[in-house]
Amino acid sequence: MLRIGLTGGIGAGKSTVSLRWAQRGAVVVDADLIAREVVAAGTVGLERLVQQFGDEVLDTDGTLNRPALAGMAFGDDDARAALNAILHPLIGARTAELVTTAPADAIVVQDIPLLVEGGMAPMFHLVVVVHAAEQVRVQRLVSQRGMTESDAHARIAAQATDSQRRSAADVWLDNSGAPESLESCVDDLWSLRLVPFERNLRLRNPVSEGAAVLVAADDTWPAQAARLLARLRMACGEQALRIDHVGSTAVPGLDAKDVLDLQVTVASLANADALEQPLAEWGFPRRPEIDSDSPKTPDGGPTHWHKRLHNGADPARLVNVHVRVDGSPGQRFALMFPEWLRAEPEVAAEYLRVKRVAAESAATLADYDAAKETWFDAAYPRALTWAGRTGWSPRAGDGP
Repeated sequence: MLRIGLTGGIGAGKSTVSLRWAQRGAVVVDADLIAREVVAAGTVGLERLVQQFGDEVLDTDGTLNRPALAGMAFGDDDARAALNAILHPLIGARTAELVTTAPADAIVVQDIPLLVEGGMAPMFHLVVVVHAAEQVRVQRLVSQRGMTESDAHARIAAQATDSQRRSAADVWLDNSGAPESLESCVDDLWSLRLVPFERNLRLRNPVSEGAAVLVAADDTWPAQAARLLARLRMACGEQALRIDHVGSTAVPGLDAKDVLDLQVTVASLANADALEQPLAEWGFPRRPEIDSDSPKTPDGGPTHWHKRLHNGADPARLVNVHVRVDGSPGQRFALMFPEWLRAEPEVAAEYLRVKRVAAESAATLADYDAAKETWFDAAYPRALTWAGRTGWSPRAGDGP
């Protein structure tokens, strides 16, 4: 089951996206609809609202007067917190019930207005944010929902900022323009990413690199890695001693393959093997044919630094997840290498020249890796020398 978190500010157009995907077979779980269901007449939810806010939130027929409740809650932080304390557990329980009954091969789209505010992004395989400029949203709320402009601005101000949503977004859909533009993007996202993502997830198919293609350094790589690290923390729990963004994409300004390298540190290979199933369920199936890497020791002899390698199931975001034992040479070198390059720009420039030559001459990814091997043979003892000279030790990582 592929779980998609769909969110966006009020008036941005989430319903348009969820409806489009529902027409294509998605199981849509709409938090707004559930929020109405759990406070319908005769429910425990409505009873608790009356206890908290008084009879003023009721219509004459005994149903919830939503505008009256909104007037009380959205202009006051304490009142809004009280409202959320009542609604969120009820909505969460009903949501879990609906998700549990979805088919195993479903693409489940959870439409959650307050996904970012609730810190729920790591709970999904992918987070899609629907965005529209604030003035566009205000116009929609006034014309389509009958709000006053002041009420519309207040609702928007009470929600997450655009910056906060961008930090959570794996996919950013701009709905400020013509409807047909959004529909085209939504359809492409469904067919080119979500459908194959679900298939890879269900069949445990890791998506690995093809050719070695260097791209210009992307300043969003750290933010992309941070979202994946948060999911890895959910998957690994206490088994992970630390989780880090490593490799070339962790070095600002360094051109690299558009592949994020992440490292999960565990206490033993038995712990690494115990993570195979949880990591696969969270979208990181294992590559059992690659269980170790074999760089050289300073004296030139081969040393096998055992690990477990997982790739992502998302066809649009290539990722390597290296699961290594705490204190092993491979684990320490993976942490040391990007810090060495950040501290020594001339070494980073040297490594970039080596990568460019390798990429130009390599016919396959294996050729690319082989072309860099001589440089790494010499770089490993140099890195150890740098570490000894500077007193390097691993900084605190992103623990479970």
